[in-house]
Amino acid sequence: MHLDHTHEHPGPAAVSADAVRPDGTRRALRVGLGGPVGSGKTATVAALCRTLRDQLSIAVVTNDIYTREDAEFLLRSAVLPPERIQAVETGACPHTAIRDDISANLEAVEDLEDAVGPLDLILVESGGDNLTATFSKGLVDAQIFVIDVAGGDDIPRKGGPGVTTADLLVVNKTDLAPYVGSDLERMARDAKEQRGELPVVLTSLTGADGVRPVAEWVCDRLRAWTAE
Repeated sequence: MHLDHTHEHPGPAAVSADAVRPDGTRRALRVGLGGPVGSGKTATVAALCRTLRDQLSIAVVTNDIYTREDAEFLLRSAVLPPERIQAVETGACPHTAIRDDISANLEAVEDLEDAVGPLDLILVESGGDNLTATFSKGLVDAQIFVIDVAGGDDIPRKGGPGVTTADLLVVNKTDLAPYVGSDLERMARDAKEQRGELPVVLTSLTGADGVRPVAEWVCDRLRAWTAE
């Protein structure tokens, strides 16, 4: 059962034009997921779909430079029906398709809403990038940035726009910390210093309940989105 799409919407002063579909209904919340190669972005998308698909109407857009690898992984994992997953081949630096020229991603998002809507949530996964990856506000409403402890416990301290400005920072693969010499307390402390009041989740997405805090954050954002 997905969220009610028939509630009254605020007037034009309260809702930006791009938040409402041509038929007057509220469009889906769009959440971008960025982070370095191998940090666990696709695993996060897959876990969120498995956890939330019985409650929400979800679709996914993946980004790869020259392949459909991430979309194929999600399809093989059967996290959603095939018609709810679209792949964008950027052909260039991932920054281009999520921040500079977002037209291909916007087209994919809108096509999904037309084809399988109404939707509650669309997850837009960036191709693997570095700590400067950020999404255009014209593409997504909120951004999750995923890093992992195997990349080094100094990543939060190094900062970068992805770490410092994302709406949620996920420090993944905490189960590997003892094996790679990462100090989780240090990572949490450095992330807090870099991000202030912005939330941080330390978790292992391979754990039985590892995605729960991320899913709860997404649901909180969705409730706020539909209440506007």
